[in-house]
Amino acid sequence: MDYKVHDTAIVDEGASIGAGSRIWHWVHVCGGAKIGERCSFGQNVFVGNRVVIGNNVKIQNNVSVYDDVTLEDDVFCGPSMVFTNVYNPRSAVPRKDQYRPTLVRRGATIGANATIVCDITVDEHAFIAAGAVVNRNVPAFALMVGVPARQIGWMSRYGEQIPLPVDGEGEYRCPYSGDLYRLQDGAMQLAEAGSLTEGG
Repeated sequence: MDYKVHDTAIVDEGASIGAGSRIWHWVHVCGGAKIGERCSFGQNVFVGNRVVIGNNVKIQNNVSVYDDVTLEDDVFCGPSMVFTNVYNPRSAVPRKDQYRPTLVRRGATIGANATIVCDITVDEHAFIAAGAVVNRNVPAFALMVGVPARQIGWMSRYGEQIPLPVDGEGEYRCPYSGDLYRLQDGAMQLAEAGSLTEGG
């Protein structure tokens, strides 16, 4: 076994877990889960059967990743954030055949206590602020805050706000990574990739 599992954790037979991943106290990973390399699962995390998790994903304490959630590489899930997979749940009405998918694209951050309502995509390197409730698709690099979440700006891959308007056009060079960002027709693009290590 080339990953670490704490004595209190439960990993059901059949789960696929990549090299270098770490599974801490009181975590439960179901047998159908597919987890990449170098992931970290904090205390009291639950991972469902129909879950796909990429490489270098960090899931903090008290997060449940339910069926039909996909997390791409380098996603960060803050403490006690919430995923859902049924849009209109009722205890008296079984809806396991009505699960709706959620996709969190590469490099996105979901802050502590945020809620991601199912059937949406959080695009690459988006940043969901703590406590936000996201109920619609989120553009790449978008900074989302509030209930319901609204976009107030843009965030770099490095995790710093990009000083460009939500709409319009312009360019910005990140002083930390050297990335060049281009805002065109209201969409942010990484025009030139630098390094995510501070100082280049």
